[in-house]
Amino acid sequence: MKRINLLLIVFMISLLSSFILLSWDVSIANSGGYSDWHMGPGMMGSWGMGWFGGIFMIIFWVLLIVGLVFLIKWLIQTTSSGKTDTRMGSSAVEILKERYARGEINKEEFETKKRDLVN
Repeated sequence: MKRINLLLIVFMISLLSSFILLSWDVSIANSGGYSDWHMGPGMMGSWGMGWFGGIFMIIFWVLLIVGLVFLIKWLIQTTSSGKTDTRMGSSAVEILKERYARGEINKEEFETKKRDLVN
């Protein structure tokens, strides 16, 4: 379980660092000004997204990262829950107890099967 948590932390750090590096790369590419890019303040008639664009971008990335974290957490929980032998053994004993309570098996058969399941 510790290994999976470590992998999750490494994945989140790499995702965050790639986001930071990509945004830094775009800011460096645009540092020359708008004259080389043929777009600028007059683009879209000065009706651009403004600060709303930045807010929506941050909300998008936060939702994406939170969604990925919950997806990974859910996948870890569903895959690890099926691998425990103790749960499977205890549920078999519970089924055996239910069969004995319903009268499907007698006491000797119950004790024999319970001994087999516990060992």
